[in-house]
Amino acid sequence: MLAACATTPREMTFLSPAVESPGTVSWPAAPTLPRLEYVGQLTGEANFSSTGAESTGGRILRWIAGLGKGRRQVTQLLRPQTGMVDSKGRILVTDAGIPGVMVFDASEATLSLWRDATAHQPFVSPVGIGETRSGSIVVADSSLGILVVLSTEGEPSGEIRHSSLERPTGVAVDRATGRIFVADSKADNIKVFDEAGRYIQSIGQPGTGRGQFNGPTHIAYASDSLYVTDTLNARVQVIGDDGFSDTDIGQRGLYVGNLVRPKGITTDGDGNIYVIESYFDHLLIYDDTGRLLLPVGGSGSGVGRFFLPSGAWSDDSDRIFVADMFNGRVVVMQYLGD
Repeated sequence: MLAACATTPREMTFLSPAVESPGTVSWPAAPTLPRLEYVGQLTGEANFSSTGAESTGGRILRWIAGLGKGRRQVTQLLRPQTGMVDSKGRILVTDAGIPGVMVFDASEATLSLWRDATAHQPFVSPVGIGETRSGSIVVADSSLGILVVLSTEGEPSGEIRHSSLERPTGVAVDRATGRIFVADSKADNIKVFDEAGRYIQSIGQPGTGRGQFNGPTHIAYASDSLYVTDTLNARVQVIGDDGFSDTDIGQRGLYVGNLVRPKGITTDGDGNIYVIESYFDHLLIYDDTGRLLLPVGGSGSGVGRFFLPSGAWSDDSDRIFVADMFNGRVVVMQYLGD
């Protein structure tokens, strides 16, 4: 009876910090035609609110369960790394501060926290995350040196290991073939596995030339190409389906639009490329030829500001997500079209 009394309708909303000026926040600024619009942010439990006041029965149940004032730990993001939107529409965020995977489910209005990498081992440093064609969730734990395989409900269901896998960070999945790409930041290459977890090949080697890497971190797969943030070489490399580098994006420098420590990367439906420049606290947007279109950001915690951002990802609706690591949040923006 108490459980029934405690049930109140809930909904998930995107929060927004105080905006200095009223109206919609978009980029570029008016009067230029906007291309990107601010939606809000995800932080954790604060994104979920009851549509009605909590019942007396609900307050009694919380007291019985020991969830009264001062006794319940709030679930919130601490150091989000990157994330994805899965086939169920859930937003999954890896967090090295928790450590674990936080799952925001808008349709069910629920927030879940997955902490277990295996049956006997919690996550230590989860970074990259992807979804296989069968619906399993693959998470790269850079400290454990493995790819963790979870069921759709977050239960440990397997591991992907290989003797050459040293420090896995970024993860991307080719939905057409099922291949799983993994950025190995210590080995300076990209490992490729099939959807059963069998090792296929490595792409690249240490160095500064085309097809060589120095500390690659985040990756994305789109339009038959693999996008790799070659972090310590201060560039993005685009690897074609033949395994060779087709394009370099960005160059080292001190001006807005240059790269120093690129990390997260994603694309939108028009082929534009979004790159996190963590050193300058920017989200940089390039076209598919590598021409800078728009910078968004700068250091801070307000709307359009970042503090050591890490990962970036997008969904089928062209929403762009940024793991704003040291602000403990995920910033959500909407691409408005070309």
